[in-house]
Amino acid sequence: MTPARLRRLTLVSSITGAVIVALDGTVLTVAQPTLQRDLGATFVQVQWASTGYLIAVAGLLVFAGRLGDRYGHRRVFATGVLGFAVTSAGIGLATGIGWVIGLRVAQGVFGALLQPATLGMLRAAYPPDRLGKPIAIRTSAIGLAAAAGPVLGGALAAHLGWRAVFFLNVLPALGACAVALAVRMPGPRPANEAEPTPAAVRPDRLDLPGACLLAVALSGLVHTLVGLPESGWTPVTTLGLAAAVVAAAAFVRHESRTPAPLVPPRVLRAPGVTPALGILVSASAAMFGALFLCTYYLQDVLALDPFRSGLETLPLAVTMVLGAPASAVLLRLLGARRTTLYGAALITGGVFLMSRLGQGSGSVAVGSCFLLLGAGFGTVMVTATAVVVRQASAHTAGVAGGLQQTAMNIGPTLGVAAATMLMTAFAVPGIGARPDGGPYGDDHAFISAMAPTLTILAGVAAVGMALALRLPGRARTAAVSSNDEAPSPAPAGQPTP
Repeated sequence: MTPARLRRLTLVSSITGAVIVALDGTVLTVAQPTLQRDLGATFVQVQWASTGYLIAVAGLLVFAGRLGDRYGHRRVFATGVLGFAVTSAGIGLATGIGWVIGLRVAQGVFGALLQPATLGMLRAAYPPDRLGKPIAIRTSAIGLAAAAGPVLGGALAAHLGWRAVFFLNVLPALGACAVALAVRMPGPRPANEAEPTPAAVRPDRLDLPGACLLAVALSGLVHTLVGLPESGWTPVTTLGLAAAVVAAAAFVRHESRTPAPLVPPRVLRAPGVTPALGILVSASAAMFGALFLCTYYLQDVLALDPFRSGLETLPLAVTMVLGAPASAVLLRLLGARRTTLYGAALITGGVFLMSRLGQGSGSVAVGSCFLLLGAGFGTVMVTATAVVVRQASAHTAGVAGGLQQTAMNIGPTLGVAAATMLMTAFAVPGIGARPDGGPYGDDHAFISAMAPTLTILAGVAAVGMALALRLPGRARTAAVSSNDEAPSPAPAGQPTP
């Protein structure tokens, strides 16, 4: 197989896997009400179908990336995407909410396997200095899937029932599995080859204690963030946070002492990787927190129906889809530092302008906010992800991909939790509940609380601007790419990427 054909097939597999996960998250939200009615489930049970998935994914992403480094990203991806298809079909056939919850947790495990592998496969197939374009195409596809998901899910749920929403993933997932198995990815360099992989990063051993500690820490954090908006600080949420802190401290201590750590130190010490992960967390937290509030603003304050609300957010999807390829060009011309700085500035400006919206704001004002958010988030996604993945060696690409996906899972959860708690803190005392059951009082009370909440979220996005100054500049990025691409023999029987 020629290198060009290998890259194209790898990109197809990576995009398909990422799109399946993006679609699954958006279409499920639309299908939840009908699923609840059909299975006679409670609201809490339906919420656990989402929470169980999030906890499973967040806790296993980094370990799944390490499995890809050890056994090959193609194999791990094929296992993950096949399992995702099987569990999707199982949910579509489920006869009770217990089955749905259990299968969603299993689906989260398989989702954790496939997500880091989508980036690990790209890193194995493309030279570091050519990763910008495939990552941009992948980001555009994710944006398109996220935008189309609610519309597609709503149509399927309305005409064919909620079960059709889960069957939607099966055929694309099976196709991606077949393509991945057909592609022979470059494998890790043999240990006896010239210039062997350093022992500190060679995935000869799996750090199972470290994986368990990290899983407990991340699962406890996600569980706490998901529970805070609904129940506040209860014994359960407090215990979850305490468990996360203790497990995180134990993980750091364990990693500093083990000879084969789950996260090799050189991964986080590579130029720009840690700031890039911080940027992904801050940008996604600000944007998803703002989107969460804007959903209530559009439907409760402006009294728009769900379809019209979706149309108002369309500029976000359009600019994200179109802006991602443009950001790949800017990344090559300006370097990661300046490009990410501009993207984070657009997100900051979009969230801040959203805080100025009121009861009389029209489509132009609302659309402008979403336009800035989409353009900025697409840019940050491409550039920060490119920094994380291109700085990783082929032997640690899975761990790098797992860290990137973890940041993209923690950020939105953190943003929604922060937005909910801030709205409650800024709520005007003495204001009664909305006649239509909205959660934040009347229109005046909502706007009064929304303005300072979104201003703080804009500050969270601005943290990304500060972190962007620590990313490699254009000259440094080019030098790193050149050094990383020094000629080396391909593994026996494998095509050179």
